[in-house]
Amino acid sequence: MPWTLEDFDYHLPEQLIAQAPLANRTDSRLLQVAQPLADLHFADLPSLLQAGDLLVFNDTRVLHARLYGTKASGGQVEVLIERPLGSHEALAQIRASKSPKPGTWLRLEDALDVEVLGRSGEFFHLRFTGDEDLVDLLERHGHLPLPPYIERAAGDSDESRYQTVFARNPGSVAAPTAGLHFDEALLARIDAMGVQRAFVTLNVGAGTFQPVRVHDLSEHKMHTERYFVPQATVDAIAATQAAGGRVICVGTTSMRALESAARSGTLQAGEAESDLFILPGYHFQVADALITNFHLPKSTLLMLVSALAGMDEIRQAYAHAVAQGYRFFSYGDAMFLTRKALTP
Repeated sequence: MPWTLEDFDYHLPEQLIAQAPLANRTDSRLLQVAQPLADLHFADLPSLLQAGDLLVFNDTRVLHARLYGTKASGGQVEVLIERPLGSHEALAQIRASKSPKPGTWLRLEDALDVEVLGRSGEFFHLRFTGDEDLVDLLERHGHLPLPPYIERAAGDSDESRYQTVFARNPGSVAAPTAGLHFDEALLARIDAMGVQRAFVTLNVGAGTFQPVRVHDLSEHKMHTERYFVPQATVDAIAATQAAGGRVICVGTTSMRALESAARSGTLQAGEAESDLFILPGYHFQVADALITNFHLPKSTLLMLVSALAGMDEIRQAYAHAVAQGYRFFSYGDAMFLTRKALTP
């Protein structure tokens, strides 16, 4: 069956798009997508887990990837780093009245001299002068890049709340938002139950917010993101599966990393690029369940959760969430989904 973009549309009242985090990470609501649907709070998550389950988290850290400045000609520019390329170069999006040409110099944050080396697809290839490492420069001079649907500038509270409590590997321009609901106290409760933890790293790119621009989804080309799956995580998953436990991905980024690393049919440790596009009909190799936020209409992430839990189930869950006033997107509420068996 050919899928079209309209198959993944739904009506979302604008007031349901969360603009700020709640007072505490675990204050969010949690919709269990089951028969029947169950309205819970995120602090109730342990009731959905059992000893022997394995939670897989994405430990990426969000870069201070947004920079403001001027071209040598005086024109204003806004730079959003897509990904570092070594210690002094990066791919980036640039907003300006006129796209800068190769050889153009930018002065960013009144502190950084940056040369535009050229284009790489939709991104600009930039070189930062000086000896200091690029990630360190961004931490000192850059701004936290909140998603485009949050209609305010990043504030002091976002410095902690738009990072997970387990973030440790800098490289993303957007948070793995399902992980934002966990605090140290909840993690301790889960540990005490005999639920295991493992980590992957997938560096979320700005492409995650780009709209799908084709009607026929077979024509869509997925943006690429860098991921790393440690051998310890591969071993933990093997042990969990052998003991009959569930592999529960915390966030679509964790799921994409694992499913990408298992495309050969066997989960492989290592680092690679993922361009995996998951649509209904996809055969999941690793994930048994997923904790995730609510996703944008017509987005590839909505397609992914529909593949996991079922088209009808997701449509019913989203209609319920809208009717019940759930909060949507990065600072919004969460869902707990289990994998639906594919019918032969």
